[in-house]
Amino acid sequence: MGSYRQLNLFKLLFLVCCLFLGSIAVDGNQNYKDALAKSILFFQGQRSGKLAKDQKVTWRRDSGLRDGSLAGVNLMGGYYDAGDNVKFNFPMAFTATMLSWGVLEFGGTMGPQLNTTRAAIRWVTSYLYKCATATPGKLYVGVGDPNADHRCWERPEDMDTPRTVYSVSPSNPGSDVAAETAAALAAGALVFRSIDQEYASGLLTAAKKVMQFAIQYRGSYSDSLGSAVCPFYCSYSGYKDDLLWGAAWLYRATKQVYYLNFLNSLGANDGTDIFSWDNKLAGAHVLLSRGVLVDNNNNFEPYKKAAEEFICRILPNSPSTSTQYTPGGLIYKLSGSNLQYVTSITFLLTTYAKLMKSSKHTFTCGSVLVTPTTLRRLAKRQVDYILGDNPMKMSYMIGYGGNYPKKIHHRASSLPSVGSHSQTIGCRDGFQYYTSSNPNPNVLTGAIVGGPNSNDAYTDDRTDYSHSEPATYINAAIVGPLAYFAKS
Repeated sequence: MGSYRQLNLFKLLFLVCCLFLGSIAVDGNQNYKDALAKSILFFQGQRSGKLAKDQKVTWRRDSGLRDGSLAGVNLMGGYYDAGDNVKFNFPMAFTATMLSWGVLEFGGTMGPQLNTTRAAIRWVTSYLYKCATATPGKLYVGVGDPNADHRCWERPEDMDTPRTVYSVSPSNPGSDVAAETAAALAAGALVFRSIDQEYASGLLTAAKKVMQFAIQYRGSYSDSLGSAVCPFYCSYSGYKDDLLWGAAWLYRATKQVYYLNFLNSLGANDGTDIFSWDNKLAGAHVLLSRGVLVDNNNNFEPYKKAAEEFICRILPNSPSTSTQYTPGGLIYKLSGSNLQYVTSITFLLTTYAKLMKSSKHTFTCGSVLVTPTTLRRLAKRQVDYILGDNPMKMSYMIGYGGNYPKKIHHRASSLPSVGSHSQTIGCRDGFQYYTSSNPNPNVLTGAIVGGPNSNDAYTDDRTDYSHSEPATYINAAIVGPLAYFAKS
């Protein structure tokens, strides 16, 4: 009799476990809404300038209040790109564009985070607007000597390294950074058009002027600025992808035939299997695919074809795949800050899945049928991996879950806050905290680090910047996918 009861109890427990596991398989076990809120909060920790009244990352204080003064202009604001105290406009503008694209595609499922995301966008577009309009004929593209900054480990509130101002002009062109700035301003204009028409109009006017500069004066900003941007954010892919990207956003914002003709002059023949702050081709192709899938305009068919060829290079079971995956299932592109590629590619997968579903579209990679569900599943696998469903059982988003990196490569996070240590910490004095084995005293909630290696392994090491450093462009790209999955 006792064994019979034990058997029934075992069956009951087995049934409950099956139901529980089944619910995980269907619904997922990650709190996407919580991750979304934290992914946006991260940007407050990266703010430069005079902090807003709504500042929730309270261990940060005002910084960079005289940025631009060496050039006689006001360039206060914007974001520090990663774990340093430099404002590099090339990746910063990409950050702005991706945040805006996330709102345009997935704003309807952001809930209460829609306004906080708009605030994060306005913080950066207002800075980029100043960079574009402060001096006629010149575009400011960065503040802070990166070489001097990287020789120090100090809080942004204490920084005493030169706040050198960098710019491009007709005689020193930068088509790449200019086109990306134009894209950011145009995308921002689309975000604010329905809620602040005057602000949106100003952004779009500036975007047109900057894009015209990018088109008229061809050249790479890496050649013009040299060691001020290289090797930190060289334009490795050249500037054609940026011109395509910028024109695509200007066309979406204006519908002017001028930008369509310019796009057609560039063409969509270049293939790629990556998407990042440096290489925008895949993003431009997905963005322009809307012309076919949403507007039924077959003139955009070459871009749709290129977008689908890109996806075929990403899918693991595609005959034309060129993408490596870790044993745990993570897209793996490059050893340096690999999660930046994961989040950016995941954004394109979710966006294209949405477009495919709304247009009832499918396509094939060889004999492999690709449906919206195909892309959704792969994208979800990447997001879940980042949030903790991985061999390390570690969340690579700081402050999300119970196990996440505690010693990230980030100056402000790793040094005592001004509130707890009011005395200035000098350039070299900060390195005692850099080499410390203690966890960072300030939790940079929502930050996503560079991530694990090709074997899914991660060492929580502040000095290993290629894996432990967060960056604005990693986070900007995951906001949209998190909103996409938060709706269900």
